[in-house]
Amino acid sequence: MKRIAIDMDEVLSHFSTSCLELFNKEFNKNYTTEDLQGKMLVDLDARFAEKMDHYLANESFFLELKVIKDSQEVIQKLSVHYDIYIVTAAMEFPVSLAPKYQWLKKNFGFLNENNFVFCGDKSIIHADYLIDDTPSNLATFKGKGMLFTAPHNRDVTGYTRLNNWQEVAECFL
Repeated sequence: MKRIAIDMDEVLSHFSTSCLELFNKEFNKNYTTEDLQGKMLVDLDARFAEKMDHYLANESFFLELKVIKDSQEVIQKLSVHYDIYIVTAAMEFPVSLAPKYQWLKKNFGFLNENNFVFCGDKSIIHADYLIDDTPSNLATFKGKGMLFTAPHNRDVTGYTRLNNWQEVAECFL
């Protein structure tokens, strides 16, 4: 079977939304994902640079991430036809390893946990496809990189774009 590697943050989970909620509460702001269109969090407000380490150091941050709509159902269907690997960057914030693993077991428990890959550099991943929101991960991937739409990558071109999980299903099923 062909292999599909799938990123976690912004592809399976609402990472930026959770960051915005914490930041808004702390600084009494009303930033939304619409404010992030074409920007990274630190581009929206420079204070994110100092707060991100604090937010991500809290183990509950990753445990409480919301699941992106339709991802569970589509991945379950994909797993009948493809080997599915969840590939997530975890080396920058080592405290995220256990919470990300627990989140994946809770929300994607139908997948083989031996196919959860916690890494830094995704260019080491050997798969036919990589679905990721970060263009730099796709640029070094040796298979076919597919850009999953997230607020920060709105203006990126040069990759097959998947706007939601229904489009992933149409592409692969």
